[in-house]
Amino acid sequence: MATSSPQNTTVPMLTRLPEPKPLANSSGTNPARAEIAPFGRGSWQALRTRHAEQPTLVHFWGLTCAPCLAELPDWGRFAGEHPDAKMVFVAADPVPMPPDAIAEALTKAGLARVESWAFEGRFATRLYYEVDPSWQGELPRTQLIGRDGGSEAWIGTADFPRIRA
Repeated sequence: MATSSPQNTTVPMLTRLPEPKPLANSSGTNPARAEIAPFGRGSWQALRTRHAEQPTLVHFWGLTCAPCLAELPDWGRFAGEHPDAKMVFVAADPVPMPPDAIAEALTKAGLARVESWAFEGRFATRLYYEVDPSWQGELPRTQLIGRDGGSEAWIGTADFPRIRA
């Protein structure tokens, strides 16, 4: 009985990804691109200090989280409707993602001007613990921090009526 050997085929390798096309807003001009700050050890306390005595919404999301990506445009609309709201977005993927990909997702969703951070390093569990010792990294997670420093957090997609209250 003759055996057949698999044929060797050459698969072309892409040596360089194509450059993304600039995004355009409704006026046809390019919007500002989101700036991403690294979120490492001590960043949670720095963020809390920076926003002390200001009601602040902190939204933890990720590029690897399908519900997070699905709701980003809703967050963009919310930010547009509430331009004076203090909002912070933290990309909390368990494995660090490229800052350009994070910036592109935020910009596309209309969140280019929102303060944005991204987990850095490979020890996300330590960062989850700094934010909340009981947090295991579930995404999305939204945390409302009151003027008095108290906070309320929930896991899951945004409850916009609750946020507006």
